[in-house]
This record gives sequence, C-alpha cells and structure tokens, in this order.
Amino acid sequence: MTDEEERRFREFVAARSPALMRTATLLTGGDVHAAEDLLQTALAKAAAHWNRLESPEAYLRKVLYRQQVSLWRLLRTGRETAVPELPDVVREDPADAAELRIQIRRALAKLTAHQRAVLVLRYFEDAPEREVAELLGCSVGTVRSTTHRALAKLRKLVPELDPGVAFRGPGFGNSPSEVWE
Repeated sequence: MTDEEERRFREFVAARSPALMRTATLLTGGDVHAAEDLLQTALAKAAAHWNRLESPEAYLRKVLYRQQVSLWRLLRTGRETAVPELPDVVREDPADAAELRIQIRRALAKLTAHQRAVLVLRYFEDAPEREVAELLGCSVGTVRSTTHRALAKLRKLVPELDPGVAFRGPGFGNSPSEVWE
C-alpha cells in the first residue's frame, strides 16, 4: 500500500467506523467485543485489497455479513437456549425510547443468527430481498419466511413493535429500524 492509499484508508476508517461498528454490533446480537473483532477482521481484509476497491463501504459491509454468517455456521450447534415459555414483558411507561432500544437489542440476541442477519440487512441496511438472499446464500423465499418469523418473534418479545399497539411516540413505529440507531 502506498503512502497515499494508506492515508485514504485511514481517513475512510476514521469517517465510517462508527456506522460500520453499529452494523457489526447488530449482527453480533449486541456483543460489542465480538463486533469489534468482526469489524477488525473486515478492515484487515479491506486493507489488503484497498487499491482495487471501487466501493470500500459496500465491500466492508459484505465482508461483515459473510464473516458473521461463517461464524454462525461454525457455531450453529448449541448457541440457542430453549425456554418453555416466552417471558412476559410488562411496560409501565412506554415513553422511554432508550428502554425500547435495550429491549430490541435483547430480543435480537434471542433470535437465531440467521433471523438476526435477515432483519439487520432488510431493515437496518434497507437491502432488497434479492440482495439479502445473495449475501446469505439462500433463496428469496427463505428471506421472506425468515423475515416473517423473526418479526413475529420480535413482536412477542417487544410488544411495542406490534402494529396493533395503540401507543406511537417518537421512535415507536412499525419498523424495528426506527429504534435501532
């Protein structure tokens, strides 16, 4: 890497790391340490190909998703904890958006890795179903059914996300992406 390429790489990392870290944190289910490792791995891969990258951010996001999917596949067995009943979620005061964000992150951590990846790509990254299917190596139908099941599970875990809930305050919409940031 030339000095000029290294300078551009450092500027890019300084400017885009916070956004990439948010995505990595969501992909890891809120595990900040795993997200840091994931982002570091993606940046190392980007640095190796920096002079050939036309769209560095797109490349990095693809590496983040694929690296995390690879980890999920390796750790697929034994990662989920089965519980006989979903916990009751009682909210006295739904006005606190920060509390809702915490609940969503906890609920995301309870989804399977594949469900979490689909929701992050569809609603946080706003990727079309076809692109999500390509990134995750599955069919568009699988993306649709996974999205449906994952949203249903999120709505059970965090009732405020259900479109039938009457309360609508700042950050309380039908889309989980409105409260993820």
